[in-house]
Amino acid sequence: MKTIAQNPDDYLSKVPEDRRAALTKLRATIATNLPDGFEETMSYGMIGYVVPRSIYPSGYHCDPKLPLPYMSIANQKNFIALYHCGIYADDQIMRWFIEEFPKHSNYKLDMGKSCIRFKKPDFIPFELIGELVKKISVQDFIDLYEGRIKNS
Repeated sequence: MKTIAQNPDDYLSKVPEDRRAALTKLRATIATNLPDGFEETMSYGMIGYVVPRSIYPSGYHCDPKLPLPYMSIANQKNFIALYHCGIYADDQIMRWFIEEFPKHSNYKLDMGKSCIRFKKPDFIPFELIGELVKKISVQDFIDLYEGRIKNS
């Protein structure tokens, strides 16, 4: 559900109470594990993690004025979403995540190309998300983006 929040704290203040703690913990998990160079911001109405233009001046090919998006978290109508472009771009990381998920959750993985949906906020596998976040450095993501996404 898109919001007009001014910053991540404002975004979280608008999330329904029954999901706020889970989204806050998800944000903290990402912040603790996010490799140097990525930056937290508001992106597409969600809490986003981007490669800033100071590191990647070309920006996002769909809109070069924007920084390169890497990951976002959002409160959607029926779930909490984690959008992770690294999973979308790297088959090896996708396979790793799919194999690891059942070790961290009793629930079936609900996933699209880059979207991981958590319908039960109390059962988000935070440890696994932390491991996922650490797997791709800024330079690794730039290389993935240029090699697999930008020109596709």
